[in-house]
Amino acid sequence: MKRWAGMVAVGMLLAGGALQAYAQASVEGGIYSCVDAKGRKLTSDRPISECADREQRLLNPSGTVRAIIPPTLTGSERAALEARKRREAEEQARQAEEKRRERALLVRYPSRSVHDKERSEALTQISVVRQAAMNRVRELQRQRKELDTELEFYAKDPSKVPPSLRRLVEENERSMAVQERFIADQEAEMGRVNSRFDEELVRLQQLWAQVAAPVN
Repeated sequence: MKRWAGMVAVGMLLAGGALQAYAQASVEGGIYSCVDAKGRKLTSDRPISECADREQRLLNPSGTVRAIIPPTLTGSERAALEARKRREAEEQARQAEEKRRERALLVRYPSRSVHDKERSEALTQISVVRQAAMNRVRELQRQRKELDTELEFYAKDPSKVPPSLRRLVEENERSMAVQERFIADQEAEMGRVNSRFDEELVRLQQLWAQVAAPVN
């Protein structure tokens, strides 16, 4: 009986304290509530210093939540929080962009055969251009043989080579250098195209597997 009476008394004291807090909050417009670092639930008619490092709830007299009060931060803490939020926002934007690209990849390449076909077409276009340049190189080589045949007449005294013939030789050399650089560029482009399709294929194989996986 004594134990029961003690529990009742404690309950009445707690209830009385809560009623007093809410009564005070009703006068001043609300009551602050939080759980501090030690796990204690605290209430007050003003912001609670023990919970300055965590959120506090501002309650109406009825006990409903009126607002969530964020932690009180120092200038450096606010700067760190803002930096963290920016990083989180950037990461979310990066993930959203990655998802968008993945969806676009799946729409463009619904299967391996479609991806292989587009790779082949891209490489074929480059090969056609490269072959045209190689044909031009062969033509320039033929022209150079003809020029060399003419130059043989002046082998004993190259100073007597006519200016027009010198110009033709120089033009041939310049054109040959241009075509060789162009061919090298096309070969490098073929490498870049293959690398891009290889990278896409790695990701696409993962995406295709996800699409094909049964939904539980």
